[in-house]
Amino acid sequence: MTTSNIQRRKFTGVVLACKMQKTIVVVVDRLVWNQKYKKQYQQKTKFMVDDAKGQAQVGQTVVIEECRPLSKLKRWRLVSIVK
Repeated sequence: MTTSNIQRRKFTGVVLACKMQKTIVVVVDRLVWNQKYKKQYQQKTKFMVDDAKGQAQVGQTVVIEECRPLSKLKRWRLVSIVK
């Protein structure tokens, strides 16, 4: 099986921190629907993302994708910087 056939999850989020070497912290917001109260609410999730070239800066919107485990907490890789 080749790696090009694998469908990987992709998220768009905002860079929260870039103080580590080759690692950034990205916050992804998503809307969740509550079945009982029929309301939507926002959930935020932080991801440790591998940024090998060190391009991303705080406040930029980025696209990240799932990858193999790179360290204890890093399981995501930077794909592109949107703006």
